[in-house]
Amino acid sequence: MVTFKTDREFQVLGMGEVMLRLSPEGKERISHCETFEKKAGGSELNVVSGISMLGPRTGIITKLPDNEIGKFVKHKIRYAGTSDDYITYDTSEKKRLGVYYYESGAYPRKSVVSYDRANSSFTTFSLSELPADVYGKTAVFHTSGITLGLCENIRTGVTEMMRRFKNTGTVISFDVNYRAALWTEAKAKEAIEKILPYVDLLFISEETLRKMFGMKGTLEEIHREFYRQNRGLKMIFSTKRRVISPQKHSFTSLVYDCADGRHYIEPEYEDIDVVDRIGSGDAYVAGALYGLLTYGSAEKAADYGDAMAALKNTVLGDMTVCDLGDIDRIIADHKSTGDKTEMVR
Repeated sequence: MVTFKTDREFQVLGMGEVMLRLSPEGKERISHCETFEKKAGGSELNVVSGISMLGPRTGIITKLPDNEIGKFVKHKIRYAGTSDDYITYDTSEKKRLGVYYYESGAYPRKSVVSYDRANSSFTTFSLSELPADVYGKTAVFHTSGITLGLCENIRTGVTEMMRRFKNTGTVISFDVNYRAALWTEAKAKEAIEKILPYVDLLFISEETLRKMFGMKGTLEEIHREFYRQNRGLKMIFSTKRRVISPQKHSFTSLVYDCADGRHYIEPEYEDIDVVDRIGSGDAYVAGALYGLLTYGSAEKAADYGDAMAALKNTVLGDMTVCDLGDIDRIIADHKSTGDKTEMVR
């Protein structure tokens, strides 16, 4: 059982870069389109904004350029109901927001992501820009391997933040979220092994467990062995996605409660109509953390994580757009064996 200090000001604080996403309209290609749609997104923001949509208070720790595009991102953060109390601003001449371009695929053409994020304002973030009392303000601190992979300055700072949060009894949530465009598997493994002693809730794919950490056996056996090697972990989460085509996926997850040695899994959400898969893994983390914070149950974490991920696949943009009623309705329909209504009206 995971114990949360739920009497704190925030239920979850996330630390990570927020980026500008530029996408061609519809299924156009980046190399041929003349118009881009702009949206805001970033792994940790996707997580905390998804949780705030369900009710709990969350915030994002990040750094933005002090210019008009920084204002655009700040407004998107506020729109999601996420606190901007711990956003700092870069006023230097080199200030910039990281950008990524996303091209939506259609079988057999795969989706494509192109990054332009080097030397963004976020990479200059310093711990001295945070108030000292932040470490006792939240029940959960969440970050990801994307953040660790950005640069040595951020990696060192976030590792120290995890230590400070852990010392105040904060539950540490970490999504490995490996990106080959940022760093090698060997360098990522070295950095992740350093922060694992602080981590309580670990989100990690089966592929990463097998390739980066060299684990063998069934996923259930891998979870048990990984916990044997990292006794500080409380829960391990691995999503399971079957890609039928860019527009059709099935999704579920395997949750391991390390304390009682039990695994939890539910039937797949089959044949999801995928509108935009970007951020669906983050939506899973948001739902799982909500389920744990609200119900203290690994089964509820799986229920809410799977439902949030399934819903996010049907929504444009990085961030989930929903409320608790939407998710509860999806969970009820998923578990129902009777006739289902075609429309909410």
